[in-house]
Amino acid sequence: MGLGVPSIFKRKKRKDQATEVAAAVSQLVPSPPARAPADTGPRLPRFKATASDQVDRRRSDRFLALRMRLRGAFTPSQPIVEGKMFAGRQDLLANMISSIEDRRLHLVLYGERGIGKTSLLHVLAEAAHSARYIVVYSSCGSASNFQDTFHAAAVEIPLLFHSSFGPTTEEAEAGSSMADLLPENFSPRQFADLCAKLTGTRVLIFLDEFDRAESAAFRRDVAELIKFLSDRSVRMQLVIGGVAADLAELVDHIPSIRRNILAVRVPQMTEEEVREMISTGERASGLKFDPAASDLVVRISRGWPYIAVLVCHNAGLCALDAEREVVLEEDVSAALDASAIELRGRMSKAMTQQVDRLLGEDSGRALMVIAGAALSTGGEFGAVDIEAVSPKSTEAAAAKRIAEQLAGERILVERRGDPSLGRYGFIDEGLPPYLWFLGTQQALLSTQLKARVNAG
Repeated sequence: MGLGVPSIFKRKKRKDQATEVAAAVSQLVPSPPARAPADTGPRLPRFKATASDQVDRRRSDRFLALRMRLRGAFTPSQPIVEGKMFAGRQDLLANMISSIEDRRLHLVLYGERGIGKTSLLHVLAEAAHSARYIVVYSSCGSASNFQDTFHAAAVEIPLLFHSSFGPTTEEAEAGSSMADLLPENFSPRQFADLCAKLTGTRVLIFLDEFDRAESAAFRRDVAELIKFLSDRSVRMQLVIGGVAADLAELVDHIPSIRRNILAVRVPQMTEEEVREMISTGERASGLKFDPAASDLVVRISRGWPYIAVLVCHNAGLCALDAEREVVLEEDVSAALDASAIELRGRMSKAMTQQVDRLLGEDSGRALMVIAGAALSTGGEFGAVDIEAVSPKSTEAAAAKRIAEQLAGERILVERRGDPSLGRYGFIDEGLPPYLWFLGTQQALLSTQLKARVNAG
């Protein structure tokens, strides 16, 4: 018999329960945004590959694959870091290795920017690493100092190579380094004393971009370290790169270190070496340079690897844009425009205005001759170098007159060394190739125009 007690809780219908659950879930999990209407405007440019160098197979083709290979074949903005991409200068590299290995000398590599110093240093470092040297590579900056630079180097030298610590000692097993034994504010002598305990290995410390270091004390300490390391036959050598005008300051500070270093001024590449560089890039990229295109690159580069690589890279892009696997002379010509634009973008507004003014005054040919003289000599040039570029006496005379005028006012060009010697150099390192590209492009257009006139 029922008790007749009214029910306080009424059972909800199944449909009402489902509605309430759905509402609660919608508050916890936001609904996906409404799909945007299809974009009917122009499609924006997109990257052709991901950051991991993977391509979208739905959009890829053989030219995209070649473009990706070209990026690693010709790298004007980066030095060569792998021996397989290194071309030419075999004798120079062999001499550098011999100076370190056979004569136990410290090495100073210097020359103008763009001549290939850093690429040589990287290939040398790779060779040393293959020979099981401990290689420490450091790029100097304006604020570089001795303690920071060489403490960082000591961190890379395991303590197990210290004669007082065997591989089974507690410190060596803990992964300690030579830096753990350095006192604060250590001197070059103290660093050399510590490294005199090295055994079972050899160490090469690379100091690239040494010319950027503004501290005279840093350069003095490095010179003293070279002396201490050499006097004690320490199993450590320094390889200094980027030194140009600072070479004399380094050596003159302690004349006795002259016999402990090999100073190498990196020369321009020969025509054969530039052609070898092009061939190496062909194998790596899968592109083929037409003989006329290769000849033009050789003439334009004037032995400068940076110029050759920059032009080859842009010429390869021009060929791929035209869906060709062969780089033609017309691609190299078009690459001059792209290369000139790139160099101009790095110059100051005042400098580009000065160039434009001179070009407007019909001084373009003279500027090209002056630029060719600078490229031919590696940076610094004189009247004889100008005459070598232009066999025409009137043209050479005009170029010499303009060079003297510009140097006198320090516009684009400046005097170098003793004024009585008549030596000059460009103020901006990008000016010689920029002016050379403009002049070469103008000469090519003139030649093409004459050919069309004669043919028509």
